[in-house]
Amino acid sequence: MTLTNAKVVSIETLTPFVTKLCLQPKKIAPFKAGQYLQVVMKDDDKRPFSIANSPEAAEPLELHIGATPENAYAYEVLEAARQTGSLTLEVGLGEAFSREADAPMLLIAGGTGYSYAKSILHHTLAVEPNRELIMYWGAKTREDLYDYEALQALSEFNKRFSFVPVVECPDNGWEGHTGWVHRAVLEDYDDLSAFHIYTAGRFEMAAAVRDEFTPKGAKIENLFGDAFAYI
Repeated sequence: MTLTNAKVVSIETLTPFVTKLCLQPKKIAPFKAGQYLQVVMKDDDKRPFSIANSPEAAEPLELHIGATPENAYAYEVLEAARQTGSLTLEVGLGEAFSREADAPMLLIAGGTGYSYAKSILHHTLAVEPNRELIMYWGAKTREDLYDYEALQALSEFNKRFSFVPVVECPDNGWEGHTGWVHRAVLEDYDDLSAFHIYTAGRFEMAAAVRDEFTPKGAKIENLFGDAFAYI
């Protein structure tokens, strides 16, 4: 873990509820794909966010923050970034980072959990170009899948990567999966024993992945996600 101050490089609105925050650390702050950082608000107040970029493109650090004024935990971090132009960070935390393996990789992300999956996705494509990689990303609406076009283009360019979008509230033109993202995986696969599975989203989603995937063959030792340490 590295403690460093970081300058705010940019603040960009991705959706009405999601903001991309880019931070330039003042010293080298190494991390592994899938790790997170903590914004140090006070000595006893540290707020975690997944790092969205891969270690191969480590600077500036990219965060996807879901925040509204009603969600003070995240909103106050954005307000501090806007008002002060810098934040104090602890970088390189978490044990749910990407592992190299021969097994195909399944990434499951809910909402801004995509930031965790994005880091692992681009790292894996860089260092394991022949590994089969499948990403399921779920959100409430199509508009909430803010990187949809980029992921579709990437899947068309790289035949080892498949992108499966899932929405809870589809519009009339939607032709893809609907409902909960982990249920879409269960609809598509009867046997999950071959996969290394990485997941990020609400704790309830992680619990459902563990409880509903293991009867389909998923191995506990091949399930990765920071939430599993708390559920």
